[in-house]
Amino acid sequence: MPHLVMEYSNSVDERVNVQGLLEDLHHAAIQSGLFDAPSLKSRSLRYHNWIVGNEGDSADFVHITFELLDGRTPEQKRELSRLLMTVLQAQAGHIASLTVNVRDMDKHSFQKVVN
Repeated sequence: MPHLVMEYSNSVDERVNVQGLLEDLHHAAIQSGLFDAPSLKSRSLRYHNWIVGNEGDSADFVHITFELLDGRTPEQKRELSRLLMTVLQAQAGHIASLTVNVRDMDKHSFQKVVN
């Protein structure tokens, strides 16, 4: 049910092991204990076009969006964000912009089908 989406500028590919980073973020999220491990889905999206502030596309970035069903406390979400940022900084600390956003999904409107 939780979704970890790692978005990054294509210049990151040359400087970071993207698959390894995604795997480590996935495992860090599982270690948070906020959800059942089999329900976590992690994926990455590479961007070829981006603009950062006045630097245009010369500043690279990695942004993590983590969505999970509502019901966690602000402290739990803050700790999850901190865990993910720790992994990001350890493996991609040389990237210009690292960001993490943990946000709630509405239980009443979320739907899931598993075959």
